[in-house]
Amino acid sequence: MILLLDRPVLVLNRLWQPIHTCSARRALKLVCVGHAQIVQTEGEAKYQTHDFDSWLGYSAVEKEEEMVHSVQLSLCLPKIIVLALYDRLPRKEVKFTRHNVFLRDKFTCQWCGNPFAERELNLDHVHPRDKGGKTTWENIVTSCIRCNTRKANKLAHEVNMTLMKKPSTPRWRPLFGLRSDAPADESWRQFLHPDRESVQLSA
Repeated sequence: MILLLDRPVLVLNRLWQPIHTCSARRALKLVCVGHAQIVQTEGEAKYQTHDFDSWLGYSAVEKEEEMVHSVQLSLCLPKIIVLALYDRLPRKEVKFTRHNVFLRDKFTCQWCGNPFAERELNLDHVHPRDKGGKTTWENIVTSCIRCNTRKANKLAHEVNMTLMKKPSTPRWRPLFGLRSDAPADESWRQFLHPDRESVQLSA
């Protein structure tokens, strides 16, 4: 079960564009040091922004179901924050890392099709390195230890193995890497999938 302070918070840049997610713990820390403000997602003042003191006052009145408590205060759990200075979008590519390959493949062995814990997974070169294969998104797949051992440094057809799907470079998106047990909050919808009909263009 995910802890309240580990719940994901949508992060917007200064232009209110979604850039990634962070934990509620990280979001509150950014607000405390003045690097971000919390976006209100409920009530008549929806989309109003709050600094830490303002959010503390809001929390004292609203008292939502999900709140974090300390000895001296209680705070509503933030769902969206907007950064005070950062106005760029991240690079539109996903960094090639072991963990991100597992995320792309949903922690599922691409040979046998079974899901595994991260510690039980390896990276496997579809076209082996000693046969000229490169370490790229298009040649690396998630593999369980058993399948990895079975394939060794051979080509798939040599050991009668078939990939579930052809590996490819994942498309960047703000929610890449979001934990499956912490799905996107409904309040994020307007920022991730804006309703064009409700957006008014300025003259």
